[in-house]
Amino acid sequence: MKASTPATLVAITLMIIAGLLVAGCTTTEETPGETTLTVFTAASLTGAFTDIGKAYEAENENVRIDLVFDGSQALRTQIEQGANPDIFVSASTKHMKALQDGGFMDNGTVTPFLENNLALIVPADNPADINGLADLNRSGVKLVIGTKDVPFGDYTRQMLEKLAADPAYGEAYRETVMANVISEETAVSSVVPKLALGEADAAIVYKSDVSKDDLEKVTRIDIPAGYNVKATYPLGILAESPGKAEAESFIAFVRGPDGSAILTEYGFDPIPA
Repeated sequence: MKASTPATLVAITLMIIAGLLVAGCTTTEETPGETTLTVFTAASLTGAFTDIGKAYEAENENVRIDLVFDGSQALRTQIEQGANPDIFVSASTKHMKALQDGGFMDNGTVTPFLENNLALIVPADNPADINGLADLNRSGVKLVIGTKDVPFGDYTRQMLEKLAADPAYGEAYRETVMANVISEETAVSSVVPKLALGEADAAIVYKSDVSKDDLEKVTRIDIPAGYNVKATYPLGILAESPGKAEAESFIAFVRGPDGSAILTEYGFDPIPA
């Protein structure tokens, strides 16, 4: 057998090191006894649930909350296509019901826990001088809303139906407002930046979407109750969740005093458990 040359030995050594490095990169460190809960959460809850997740982890050191934020319709589609989170938190009863009907949810755990309302927002300097709904049909106004499939876009269209039914506004108002729409977004998280950058004159979002940090960038204008649409948020545990006991504990925290206080701080209206 021919003896290995120094160059060959070096090459073999480098291959072994590379293999070890690759193995190290694909190994996920897990703390023994740690539980990870994956929570698919509507994008409008990003700030609130980030804080809730941190608060829960602080009280439960062996639990990690893995939050995935997106539009409710996108999260629903992911679940229907095989994703298996432990908990789904939706901004719409429609998307939750679709998953319930499809057998994806543990239906006994599904419950409404939160309410929200729409609001009109404008840039802080308000260059288009918009002071309310009556200004949205003016020529040249650049408006941002949600797509028809995302909850806040669906609710916006319901609000416009109410306005169209009122002779003070009428069908022409609705059509003109929709003609002023320059962008339809799939998640509320992308709306405020558009206004802050001056890309739009106004947007219709949830009232909770204007955080303390946003108050320097945008101004919130409340929509009269007679035209507003109340959004109901349900949450529940997936039928195939391997961590149902811990998921129940997390939901109890969300609906308890600490979780409710955080949700209220962000502008939501918790529904008592």
